[in-house]
Amino acid sequence: MPRDTPYLQVADALRDRIRSGEWAVGDKLPSRARIAKEYEVGASVAQRAMERLTIEGILEGRAGSGTYVRRPRERGRMIRTKSPERHSPSFFRAVLNAQDHEGTWESRSAARTPAPERIAERLGIEPGDLCVVTDYEFLMEGLPVQLSRSWEPMAITGDTPVVLPEMGPHAGIGVVERMRSIGVRVVRAVEIPRPARANQEQANLLGISIGGLITELERTFYDSDGRPVETADIVVPDVRWEIAYEIAVEQRE
Repeated sequence: MPRDTPYLQVADALRDRIRSGEWAVGDKLPSRARIAKEYEVGASVAQRAMERLTIEGILEGRAGSGTYVRRPRERGRMIRTKSPERHSPSFFRAVLNAQDHEGTWESRSAARTPAPERIAERLGIEPGDLCVVTDYEFLMEGLPVQLSRSWEPMAITGDTPVVLPEMGPHAGIGVVERMRSIGVRVVRAVEIPRPARANQEQANLLGISIGGLITELERTFYDSDGRPVETADIVVPDVRWEIAYEIAVEQRE
């Protein structure tokens, strides 16, 4: 992907120099003015390049001291399992807490949103049928590490207390328990992983480079009648997570 934005070009060059070992963990980088002069850019361009690498976790600023190469972020393991409950937002928080990290999320829901054709096909409804769409930003220690956009048909939840996933008496408990509270029994989930490159919006939200490796997970929950009740597009940055699938093996007596 062409890097025609000056600050991204400088960020790429600095990143390459750090990875090559020119500056080791704990080393102080040259001043913003020196970097600007070396790359023949303005001070604001050099500042944005260094801010980009700080967001990515490569650099860290120390008040009154300068900018230093920080220890690389740990790459966690995200285990996807056969159990639908393990795919809820609360599962995300539980996984991080088990790794001694604080896991939370932020969300924004919009009701009465017409389903686009691709979502309607996944939910077994007609294009334009009304849904609730919810955007999630999953956070680790206050920083976004995963994104998700979910769609639920209002024909299922519209006249119930759980129409908005993150509001009401069952807010934040996950799809399986919310649906169970209105008599819908979720019995399986189908998940399709696809490798991709981050677009500008995804990169900005996740603090990674445009074009950085991500995994897009297309996930759909089904009830006991085989009806799709929720579908979501989940974005996982490769720099943060490796994805592992846990598969139960049945034992014969």
